[in-house]
Amino acid sequence: MQRISTPWEIERSLAVKAEEETNPRFGHKPEERPVQDYMKFGIINLDKPAGPSSHEVTAWVKRILSLKRAGHGGTLEA
Repeated sequence: MQRISTPWEIERSLAVKAEEETNPRFGHKPEERPVQDYMKFGIINLDKPAGPSSHEVTAWVKRILSLKRAGHGGTLEA
């Protein structure tokens, strides 16, 4: 019987199709993106504790980060 390799045993390499420069007027590389852009367009992956409602946690995030708008997708309930 043939042995199946585990994912961490497989040799992997990165294939780059083309190298291009990003015009800063149209965006940034993730590692160079300003914090303001993450705040404006970003997503926060939040592990909500039991107790407060999804609405309350969203309000806390808005207050802590001084945001005008914030929301949640689906439910944050366990």
